[in-house]
Amino acid sequence: MLCQIALSRLLNSFRVRLLLLLAALLVLTLAAQYYVNLRSARTNTRFMIEQRQAILAGVALGVKSLSSGEYLDDMRDEAKQADQAARVKNVIIVDEQGNIKDSLDKNQIPQLNPDRSYRYVKVKDISLPPLNSAVGLPPDNTPLPEGMNVVPENRAGSAGAFYFPVETDKGRPYVIVVLDSANTMSAVFRRQARQALLYTLAVLLVMTCLTAIVVWRFSRPIKSLSTAARRVAGGDFSYRVPGKKRQDEMGELTELFNEMTMKLGRTRELEAQLYNAEKAVVVSRLASAIAHEIRNPLNYINLTLDHLQSSFAPEDPQKQEKFASLTKQLKSEVARINDRITEFLNYSRPPKLHPEPIDLAALARDALRIFEVQTSETGVEATVTTEGSVPQVIADPDSLHSALTNLIINGLQAMDGSGGKVGVSLSSEDEGRRVRIDVTDTGRGIAAEDISKVFEPYYSTKETGTGLGLAIVKKAVEDHQGTITVKSKAGEGTTFTITLPVSGPGSIAST
Repeated sequence: MLCQIALSRLLNSFRVRLLLLLAALLVLTLAAQYYVNLRSARTNTRFMIEQRQAILAGVALGVKSLSSGEYLDDMRDEAKQADQAARVKNVIIVDEQGNIKDSLDKNQIPQLNPDRSYRYVKVKDISLPPLNSAVGLPPDNTPLPEGMNVVPENRAGSAGAFYFPVETDKGRPYVIVVLDSANTMSAVFRRQARQALLYTLAVLLVMTCLTAIVVWRFSRPIKSLSTAARRVAGGDFSYRVPGKKRQDEMGELTELFNEMTMKLGRTRELEAQLYNAEKAVVVSRLASAIAHEIRNPLNYINLTLDHLQSSFAPEDPQKQEKFASLTKQLKSEVARINDRITEFLNYSRPPKLHPEPIDLAALARDALRIFEVQTSETGVEATVTTEGSVPQVIADPDSLHSALTNLIINGLQAMDGSGGKVGVSLSSEDEGRRVRIDVTDTGRGIAAEDISKVFEPYYSTKETGTGLGLAIVKKAVEDHQGTITVKSKAGEGTTFTITLPVSGPGSIAST
């Protein structure tokens, strides 16, 4: 079993498969070369046999001419009928004096003179290729006629010429057989070289394609890893390297990379939670200190203003009106500071929810009722609509009421008192397991570069804003295990979407 597992892992290794591919390339190349060499050897053997047969056929024609007294010209048709003789370019019979006694070439045969004598063409006067012995006999001391030059072997590409001595009672004539140059070994070798090259190129092409496929399959996950590394370096720890399950080194590397990314994402989440927890503790302590150090003087100032109004109001009506206006303004500023401290405390303190069944439609109408005077004065149309049956939710009414109030205030402030619409739309989703709340306004909208920052604490585009309103809303929604998103377009309006579970905030509800 262990051997099978080890063998399987070994065969799945990319390095082993690449080595096997290279070994297959070597074996196929050697096999193709061996096959080409084997065919070349067979072709050479057949060529040598055919050449020997052609020489013998030419010699046979010459000997027959000598013995029968017929001229070669008369036997030309017989020479063309023979399969091997058809390869013979010329057959020449030369006597010991170098006279051409007979030839297949009509221009070389003896001519009859007027005195009935014959005029012979000399072998030295014709273009004759260098000669070789037709039967490979060792050279003797008998000189050859002038013009018959013997060489050890033919020059590549030249016509082959072979001589054969014939002993007769009239002397020693020579039969010269000239073969066509197309039958030389040079042409055969060139053809064989081309075939060998074609076979080798075919094998190399096939193996190159296979190698390219393997390399492409190997480099594809590398590209995916490169893309994933850039995404992770940019902070996207949710990205995973795609691809099928691989059993080689790249598959193992992909799995390790995805596992590393997942652990980095978890580490980043834990660091963010730890940072938020530490920040919450610091902010909570700071908020408590601020509430203690600032609210006490504020309470004293508020009480003093009440005492001034009741005990030190001037008798002059004009001064009394001015006095009342100033004290009212002071009390308003004190109240504003106290509200900011309350917002700060609400954001920094851990949630203390008191969940109960809530009719969200009634809660939304109650939240809008607070702003009836303001909406009537500014001409803003405020509505609450429901789509289908909206179930009750288990939630803290004060927390949700505060969240809706903050969103409605933002919508009213976005319209700058120039009229418009503010609406709260309620619906159910996820088969009734969640409730959706859309708070929509037709105000100036939010710039695209600010949308991602609207829920950050202390971020505000208003000159007098603290940047805690939407942060408090987000915290209240998350305390109820809900989500909040925003869609906005500058100049057209904004929609905040809250989704809450019907079952309530779970374990937080019991705190």
